[in-house]
This record gives sequence, structure tokens and C-alpha cells, in this order.
Amino acid sequence: MSIEIRTHRPGQRIDDFLNLHYELFRGDPAFIAPLEMELRDRLTPGKNPFFEHAEAVYFTAWKNGRCVGRISAQIDHEHLRIHKDRTGFFGFFDTIDDQEVASALLTAAESWLRDRGMQRVRGPFSLSINEECGMLVDGFEHPPVVMMPHGLRHQPKLVEGAGYQKAQDLYAWKYVVEPPPERAMKAHAQITSMPEIRFRPITLKSVKKDVPILLDIFNDAWSENWGFVPLTQAEAKKMANDLLLLLDERIAFIVELHGRPVAVCLTLPNLNEAARDLGGKLLPFGIFKLLYRLKVQKVKSARLLILGIRKELRGVKKYGGLSAAMYTELYLRGSKAGYEFCELGWTLESNRPINLGIKMMGGKIYKTYRIYEKELG
Repeated sequence: MSIEIRTHRPGQRIDDFLNLHYELFRGDPAFIAPLEMELRDRLTPGKNPFFEHAEAVYFTAWKNGRCVGRISAQIDHEHLRIHKDRTGFFGFFDTIDDQEVASALLTAAESWLRDRGMQRVRGPFSLSINEECGMLVDGFEHPPVVMMPHGLRHQPKLVEGAGYQKAQDLYAWKYVVEPPPERAMKAHAQITSMPEIRFRPITLKSVKKDVPILLDIFNDAWSENWGFVPLTQAEAKKMANDLLLLLDERIAFIVELHGRPVAVCLTLPNLNEAARDLGGKLLPFGIFKLLYRLKVQKVKSARLLILGIRKELRGVKKYGGLSAAMYTELYLRGSKAGYEFCELGWTLESNRPINLGIKMMGGKIYKTYRIYEKELG
């Protein structure tokens, strides 16, 4: 049977695109269905500020009368403004183990991008580098944590079979909460003894004024990273609203130097631990289960989403121990709060200093995600 590719426009009906993963991941013990309400909003203009600087389209593949694959194609004009490389992106790539299906979906995405002047395609990003990134190539047995993708074992070979090559690997680090090495504890003691240094929590009351600070530090600290795209003010506003549900004040903090914010640590409770048996549905009773588990019962796992220090402090010997001090502060806060496991990352494989620092703190790579790319002839 031939493969039929159907096009779905953002803002129109996308139920087939949304629901495919329930069938594809059936029987996978590590799969946790994303919250359908959140995912639908992420794919909808007016709900996701990504669309204020980007355009996208969605495709599904059909064979023998059933949906067997999906993919998105998107152009991020903020990326083009920064990098000027005529690179477009694909994401949400999930299919049955069938090269014909995979190639047809990728070809549809490539054609859409080529028609709009793109010369290279890279992905998966669902939808941007500031959302879910990469295709799982190692660590399939582990459930995904909050805001990280899961994948099927056959997906990488299908992408490579369509002519894609590795652009970059992303590491997810497993950190079992236990005392950090002695030198990290010494760095923490040294840094926290400085009168000009203050660690203060990000709280539910302060989150709306703290998110712009987080945005400013993130856009400064990550500006030289591979593929970096700055967060916009609208994206920061949405983040502040999202954090009202997810934030645990005990494991998120800002570091001030002489009263000026210079570093941030944003760690989130692992929403997926609380949502594992909900099947992606919040209604009619899922929302009450989720809130009870997050706010009352508490989860035991978390994800370190952002730990960044302003570039101006790099190479300043006096504050050279700040990064280790922040990891140690997170350990002290997290262990006191009852957390047992934290995923650190993702980090770029090419970011050697960060990876060495995490390894020194006792982190171990337990998942690898891959970004692929292909020239559009």
C-alpha cells in the first residue's frame, strides 16, 4: 500500500497528530504520556509564544487506513536572526518501524522547508531548542522526566536511513542525591561565607519578578552555546505562569552579588512522576490527583533545568568556586526536602567544562539524545 501524507495546520484540528503516540508506545513500560492539554497548547498559535517568532506545519502518515507516523516542520525566525544559516527544523518525529513511512514524513518536512528558502534541516526539536530536544539513542529503559522526550529504539536508524547525520549529542545526567565531594563542600563554605554573596529562594510570591531575572541570566550565560536561541519576554511570561503550578521554592534560587543577581538555579519537581498513570488526561479527575501528588504527597525526583552564571564572572578567581557551591547548595536543599533523584541536563557533548563539573559532583550519563541534520539540495 502507498503512504498517504496528510497536512495539519496549527490552530486547526490536530487530534490524529496528538493521539498517535498512544498507539506507537503501547507496551513500552518506560513511556509516560504527555499531558494532552499542555501538548495541545504548545502546538497552538496564541497559546505558545514560540509562534510569535516562528511558523510551523504538522504532517501525519497513513498506511492501510491507519495513522502510522507524524512529524512537524518549523522555521524559527529568532534562530535565523541570530545564526543567519537558513536552517529549518523538524520535530515530533514518531513512526512505526518502517523506512518508507519515515522517509515520506521527512521528505514532506524537507519540501515544506525548502519551499521557504531553507538550505538545511535539523532536529528533532519539539518545537524549539528551548522546549523538548533530541532523539533518544541510549537509555530507552528509563522513563522521561519533565520536559524531556522519550523515543522508540528504531527511530535513529530510520532518520539515518533517510540521509541524516549527527550534528550534536545531548547528555542527560543521573544524580542520586548524596553528599558531594569534599572540595565542593569547601567551595560552598568559602562562597557562602562571603558577605557580598547571598543565596535567595525563588518563591511563588516572587516568581513573576524573578522570571525576567532568570531570562536575563539565561540569555547571557548560554549566548555562546551551540544552537542558542534567546528566550523572549513573551516566553518568559508564559514560564512564570507555568511555574505557579510546578515551582518548589525549596530547590530554586538566585545568587546575588552585592545585591545584583548573577546566577540562577531552577530545579523543577518531576511532573512525570506524578502524572505517570494519568494517560495524559487531566479531566475529569486527573487534575486533582496531579495537584495532590505535587503539592501534598510530594514527588521524590526532580530535573535541574537551568544552572547558569553570568559571563562576567568567568575567570574571576575569587568566585571560581561558585558553580560547585551552587550544586552543593542544591544538594543541601534537595536532600532536606526529601528528593532522592535528580536529572541534570541536558548538556551539550561539546561543553566539556560543564560535563566535567557534573561528573565531579557524582553525576553519571544515563541517557543520550541526538540532534540530526541534513543539507537540502
